Amino acid sequence: DKVLAELIEPYELRAAKLREFLEDVKPSLHYDIVPLADPYGPSVTDPDLQCLVVSEETRRGGEAVNKKRLENGLPELALYEILLMKDPDHGQNEEEKISSSSLRQRLLGTLLRPPRQDPALPSRPYVIGLTGGTGSGKTSIAKLLGHLGAFLIDADKLGHAVYVPGGPAYEQVVVAFGAEILNEDGTIDRKVLGAKVFGNAERLKSLTDIVWPEIARMVKEQIGAADAQG
Repeated sequence: DKVLAELIEPYELRAAKLREFLEDVKPSLHYDIVPLADPYGPSVTDPDLQCLVVSEETRRGGEAVNKKRLENGLPELALYEILLMKDPDHGQNEEEKISSSSLRQRLLGTLLRPPRQDPALPSRPYVIGLTGGTGSGKTSIAKLLGHLGAFLIDADKLGHAVYVPGGPAYEQVVVAFGAEILNEDGTIDRKVLGAKVFGNAERLKSLTDIVWPEIARMVKEQIGAADAQG
């Protein structure tokens, strides 16, 4: 729930701000800022550590650290609990404490810009391209747009449709990659086809040169259908 990539500063910048804050608090102390690649970091392996600062909500994490240290043959750390400052102006859906999560909530939507007015573009249909990596929220955003009345075109589904027997790319793919990619029922075995192309840039390009233009054509057809429906 806290991941919003465009609002998360780069690690180097975050570390620099933290170092500046710590040195401002007490410049006589030595600070070693360590990037955490796992939930524990050096706290469960560093024999020189003696104390771990926790808050009320992270005390259980501190106790988990001590359990790991004992498993690693290291002495337990003293857990020093601090009280976190309350945010007197927090909103209904924000955390009571001063936190970066609340800051991200407040920044939601502030990066949005109005649609660019381009006289070369037709006023309708207005086409939005929704893209992103696995797990980035494409499906959720598409559902929200659908509830608002948008006509949804799923390019992934079209990508599957071009391969089916009788589909626009079926014959070309079979000719290009051989009958060994076919199942007994005549459908294309995508795993066998994938094994042929992935890791081989030339073969992968041969496949995309066949498939992508057909997907684009089907997308344009569906855009036309959406426009006809208003």
